[in-house]
This record gives sequence, C-alpha cells and structure tokens, in this order.
Amino acid sequence: MRVFAAFLSFILLTGTAAAQRFPAEGFADLNDRLAPAVVNISSAQRLGDDDGNLPDFPEGSPLDRFNELFGDAPRIANSLGSGFIIDPSGTVVTNNHVIENGDEIEVTLTDGRTLPTTLIGRDPVTDIAILQIQSADEDFPYVSFGDSDTARVGDWVIAIGNPFGFGGSLTAGVVSARGRDIGGRYDDYIQSDVAINTGNSGGPLFNLDGDVIGINTLIYSPTGASVGISFSIPSAIAERVVGQLIEYGETRRGRLGVSVQRVDSDLAQSLGLSSPRGALVSRIVADGPAADAGLQEGDLVLEFDTFEIVDDRMFSRLVAETEAGREVRINIQRDGEAMTLTATVERLTEERPENRTLRTQPESESTETEMFGLTLAELDAASRRRFRVHPDAEGVLIIAVDPLSDAAAKARPGDVITEIAYAPIETLEEAIAVLGEYDDGEAALFQLNRGGQFVFQSIRR
Repeated sequence: MRVFAAFLSFILLTGTAAAQRFPAEGFADLNDRLAPAVVNISSAQRLGDDDGNLPDFPEGSPLDRFNELFGDAPRIANSLGSGFIIDPSGTVVTNNHVIENGDEIEVTLTDGRTLPTTLIGRDPVTDIAILQIQSADEDFPYVSFGDSDTARVGDWVIAIGNPFGFGGSLTAGVVSARGRDIGGRYDDYIQSDVAINTGNSGGPLFNLDGDVIGINTLIYSPTGASVGISFSIPSAIAERVVGQLIEYGETRRGRLGVSVQRVDSDLAQSLGLSSPRGALVSRIVADGPAADAGLQEGDLVLEFDTFEIVDDRMFSRLVAETEAGREVRINIQRDGEAMTLTATVERLTEERPENRTLRTQPESESTETEMFGLTLAELDAASRRRFRVHPDAEGVLIIAVDPLSDAAAKARPGDVITEIAYAPIETLEEAIAVLGEYDDGEAALFQLNRGGQFVFQSIRR
C-alpha cells in the first residue's frame, strides 16, 4: 500500500510539473500574430560552365549533343533559410550565410506569394544580411526588435521558421544560457533548447511579448539535426548592425588598433586581482589610436568610456560600437598602478582574409623540439597549410601539446609563438635559447598568435 501511495504521489507531482512546463494559453495566439511577418528565403546562384565541372565531349562523338544540352544551360545552386520583416515597406532580416553568393534571392510569404528582393547590405562578421522586397506599394506585416538584455535563463522563447523547407513551423523552449562565445570576433550568443534545424537560419527568436530578441543562426549537433543546443544573435547586437546596413549598406565599426585577451584566474592572481576581470592588452598596432594614446602591451583595461570591462569580448564590442572620431577615456592598470588614458577611435576597415598576401618561408626539412610541454617547429609553407596558420603570423609554430603539462589548457597546435618574456621570437633557435634559461617549475610568459588574435599565456616548465 505504501508503494502504491508513493507511486501515486510521483505521478501527481510529475503531472503537475508537466502541466507547468508550458504556458496555460499555449502559443497559438502568438503564432497567429507573428507568423505572417516570417518569410521563407530561397537563394539561387547561376554557375558558369567552369563552375559546373562538366566535361566537354569531343565534337562528332555520340555524346556531342550533351555539350549543347549542359553547356548552354545555367546551373542553379539553391539554398533555403528563413527571415523576418521589420517594417511595413518589406525590409527583411536574415543570416548572411543564407544569401551569400546568391544572384537571385526570393522570399515566400505565408499567403503563398513568392516575391523578388534586392540585397541592401550584409555583414559576414556577425552573419547578418538585409533584403528589400520588390513589390507594388503595399504594407507588409512586420515584427519589432525587443531588448535581449532583459532575457533571463529560463525564460520562454519561440522560433518560427522554415526547417528543411517546411515553411511556417513553430518550436518552443527556454533560454538555456547567455553570452555564449563560440569563436567569433563579437560573439555573445543566446543559447536555447528551441528546436532549430537546417532552414531555420535567419529566422526570429521571440519572447512571449512577441518581440524579436535573437536571430537564429547556429546549432551544435553531432548529427546535423537539433539536439537542443541552438544559438541566436542577440537583438542588442543585431539591431545596431541592421540599422547601419539599412542606412549605409555596410557596417561602420570603431577601431583602436589593439588586441586583448581574457583574464583567467592565473593571470588575475599575477595582476593582483581578487577575481578575473578586465581585458589584458596583448598587442598594439603601430601608429594606431591605442599606440597614440600611450597604451602598452601588458596593460589591463578596466574601464572604457564609463563602462566597467567584464572581459575581453565586452571590450571588443564596446570599441566596435563606438563612432569613429569620438574621444574616449580608458582606465587601465599598469604594473599595479591605476592610470587614465584618452584615445580617439578610428573607423575599422574590414579586411577579407582572401585579400591578404600570404607570406611564407621556403620549404625546409622539419626540425622539432619539445620544451615546456610544447612541441615546437619552424614555420614554413607546409606547416602553414597543415595547421591553417593565419597569413600574418610569424614566429615559431606549436605542433603538439603534452596533455599532462601546464601548457595543456593554455596552448593549442597551430598557435604561433611571437614573443617570450616580451622578446620577439623569429626562429626555433631563438625560442630554444630563451626557454633554456628557465629552470623546472619556472613560468615563462608567451605571446601567441592564435588565428590572428594575440594572447598572453604564462606556462610553467
């Protein structure tokens, strides 16, 4: 009898929990109100003969007729995604990767109409693009951005989009985490467990007020299908980028000419901080605003333009959002002393990696050395290709890291050592000479080029 009572209590409790899992009113009213502003996007790319990789058959051969059949007809590559209308004129927000390289971009509305669009602007850095529907004078249904900064872990959110080409699909879940960084320059993703699949990219993430608080962009999945880990660009970032793309057709970000890195617990202790905070300057660009202001490598940035700096990502975003020509105050800590500097922010010129000149050294016979738990090698053309080293990186390459060493959580294969103890390192012999001065247990300060970003790491021998 006690077993049955306990089982009955379990059923009642779990039943109550299930009833509380979803809002009592459901999401039907929200869907009716919001779905008309969500569009399906198809992007077609016309490929030339060279892009088709189809052979030219010999003239007069039995297959000669296929030259005409395949050679003259354009080949079309299609991609499908989602987007949402943000004003009555038909301005559409989506992901850049949905429309990238597309020659013809169309949107399909919930009423079944398919309409052509014009590309207004796109920003590959944040993966945002803006389209304008080409149509007769009419008012389109639209949705508005909300304040993603008010979204809390556990809040209900819904996504409406075009998964696998099935238009008008709604999924629901909760905010799982905030401020996710997955390797991008200005990452601050909202993570949710909303089911997002192929075709949902570019669609809106709504709160229960019907405001867009995110643009659904990425998922983490070992299978390619949703496993409950989805990432959305927060409206706090997206709204600013969207406004610039609409006004200028491009983004206009601020630049200081400085690279910064995260302050971890080890660095915090060495800097005399009670807990990790701020952004550590790891590189200064010569003749840039930061250099002109007197900022130096090793400075700890604690405040930027009245904002207290939590970490390196916050600092990078604040600089990018600052208007060019504006003078800002920067509070730093240098050698334990507080200082205030003034810098004038410049406009950032976005540089595409494919436009950079690859600087390589002649192919040479590889020589490797193991020190500080690191396997080091000369940086040559072959190793650049193998480890996908940043084109501008110069120094000594790390090709392996001992998982049992102090370097295990601090360095990665493909990192390039540019300085040791503030001394520039250009060759393997120089690295061996400098590191050979350290005794077992002593720590050396490495400056590493990691994919174009410079970081400091203190590694013990």
